Amino acid sequence: EVQLQASGGGLVQAGGSLRLSCEASGFTLDDRDIGWFRQAPGKEREGVSCISDMNGSRYYKDSVKGRLTISSDNAKTTVYLQMNNLKPEDTAVYYCQDAFGLKGQGTQVTVSS
Repeated sequence: EVQLQASGGGLVQAGGSLRLSCEASGFTLDDRDIGWFRQAPGKEREGVSCISDMNGSRYYKDSVKGRLTISSDNAKTTVYLQMNNLKPEDTAVYYCQDAFGLKGQGTQVTVSS
């Protein structure tokens, strides 16, 4: 079965760190763009970061620049989102999705003040 699975969420205090993983099963991430999105209660889903395997380019939402880093493993099966200096406003369910619309189950990130 072709799917993406996000993991690594949790509860941290403000200023803490988490590393989210987006693991592909049934396929590799060769030549795929993978994005991380988040949705907080009562808010619209927003794009946080994305990475292009084709050209290595990376995108970050302005509010997370300098705190979040997206990367992928050499096996092209997992995309990571390293999240440092987390803020309460980062609290949301985080999803990964590819450019074809394949979306993984989300992982909850809760940042306490």
